[in-house]
Amino acid sequence: MKGVYIFLADGFEDVEALATNDVLRRGGVDTTLVALTDDPIVESSHGVLVNAEAFLPDLDTDPAGTTADDVMIFPGGMPGSKGLAACTPLISLMRQHYAAGGTVAAICAAPGLVLSQLEDVRGVTFTCFDGFQDALVAKGAVYTPQPAVRCGRIVTGRSAGHAVAFALEILRGIKGEAAAEKVRHAMYL
Repeated sequence: MKGVYIFLADGFEDVEALATNDVLRRGGVDTTLVALTDDPIVESSHGVLVNAEAFLPDLDTDPAGTTADDVMIFPGGMPGSKGLAACTPLISLMRQHYAAGGTVAAICAAPGLVLSQLEDVRGVTFTCFDGFQDALVAKGAVYTPQPAVRCGRIVTGRSAGHAVAFALEILRGIKGEAAAEKVRHAMYL
């Protein structure tokens, strides 16, 4: 699957989805907000209605040509993270995408609920919202309470308060340090 996609389930965390989208677009990355169903309106955990730009059932899921610059992004929030984790077609696509060489990124509760469904995370260093680390740790991943962590083709963020750091880490992986620094500076961080 080519491109950068942010997957939205009802109950997603506003800041984690929209700040990530904003930072990436500021950095020149073409992102797409994706609804899990064919309903374009997805409601955040704080009642904000967001109009998705694409629908999971309509995505081109061909893994041919997938690289580390192709990223599937999973915001946290409740019950959004649970909705993402329970979406069988999404989890199947994530596994296929990662196996083909794509990057996966998750923040807050999503690392523990979504990324824990990857086949092999042994030795991966990650972060997440406190209390959601157990499923990954049980599979041999290593938890650290950092704001954002990149470990190979897995990027994780701790919480809504660290959404910009998470997004900058994704941007750094796609466009390089100079692009991430330019956006960071433009945002006066």
